[in-house]
Amino acid sequence: MMQTENDQEQKKEAMKRLRNERKDKIAAVSARVKEQKKAFKAIREILNKDGGMTVPELAEGTGMPASDILYYLATMKKYGDILEGAKDSGYFRYRLAEISHGEE
Repeated sequence: MMQTENDQEQKKEAMKRLRNERKDKIAAVSARVKEQKKAFKAIREILNKDGGMTVPELAEGTGMPASDILYYLATMKKYGDILEGAKDSGYFRYRLAEISHGEE
């Protein structure tokens, strides 16, 4: 019984050291996740308000670079949050899917 308590205490201390060593990386990842959630929310809001939009229109409306918009749209499309519509001037028009999986 004493060995088990000792093992648990050692594991607990090891986890504390590990968290302390990695706190900068954990903070950076947390900040990136927060940034991504904010971007997804901005895209959903503008699509919800304006309906189908192209990548350049979304970039202009959100103030984000088109390359970032394209990355987020690809992710949203993969998970069924948006649908790709007809082409307009060489760009697809994207709109929200009826049932969005990413809603918070």
